[in-house]
Amino acid sequence: MTQNAGSRLVQEFPVADAAAGPYGIATGADGALWITLAQSGEIARLTVDCVLDRYSAGPAGSRPTVIAAGVDDALWFTRSGDDHIGRITTDGVVTAFRLPAGSSPFGLCAGPDEAMWFTEMNTDRIGRITPDGQTTHFALPVRGGFPSMITSGPDGALWCTLNQANAIARIDLDGNITQHPLPDPGAPVGITRGPDAVWFVDIAAGRIGRIEPDGTMKLFPLPDPTAKPHAITATAAGDCWFTEWGANRLGRIGSAGDISEYDLPTPASEPHGITVGPDGAVWTALEIGAVARIAP
Repeated sequence: MTQNAGSRLVQEFPVADAAAGPYGIATGADGALWITLAQSGEIARLTVDCVLDRYSAGPAGSRPTVIAAGVDDALWFTRSGDDHIGRITTDGVVTAFRLPAGSSPFGLCAGPDEAMWFTEMNTDRIGRITPDGQTTHFALPVRGGFPSMITSGPDGALWCTLNQANAIARIDLDGNITQHPLPDPGAPVGITRGPDAVWFVDIAAGRIGRIEPDGTMKLFPLPDPTAKPHAITATAAGDCWFTEWGANRLGRIGSAGDISEYDLPTPASEPHGITVGPDGAVWTALEIGAVARIAP
């Protein structure tokens, strides 16, 4: 399906049935899009000319969730259902690394130190895993904070959202953690690196946030406070794109805070993960069993 959204064209491409639950999406070193199918326990690979492959990510109930390109040219993903970090090569070979029971890993990103960094939602910890599977854990200075997404920042540190603590945390490579509370109630989730700051979305308050390395924070309300922004990604030009899970839209925010919004073609498509594709377009995973592409 296609739809004109202002001057941009939105297209949808099926990758699975709705029961498979597309969730996370990332661009791989092979120039393809990689998508987690959370409900069916698979990883899908989609080329920009719509060649599709699907690979098992683990046993039933493993729930592959967030996926990110690694420093080793593989794709790494969290298995929130059975407490593993997964790695899949671009030819579909999967390796899994076990975490302590009850960790519930979720967010994941490549760090500046040739390792992957991840959040553990249920243990109030940040994890680090090397390409050979060696893990280190760092405790957050808060209980019940529910660390969610994580990104490498422009300052060489890692930044993550603390969804239930209403805060953004900064973690240096030695595991030292600084917490930056939001000025009023919210629930941050998605986070991404911009050229000189970190951007995040607040799903509860319906706004986009920007935080500089020194902790200076600015918040930009969306036109619809009930839109439930969920994930965010930055482009090379410095603007950011985000999903509005509750409003069936994609949004764009410029570096000065100007906001544009684009309706998705299919009602109630539930957009989640979002990434800049190998073709320069923005792609998002839709829980209805598809991905959407918005032209650059």
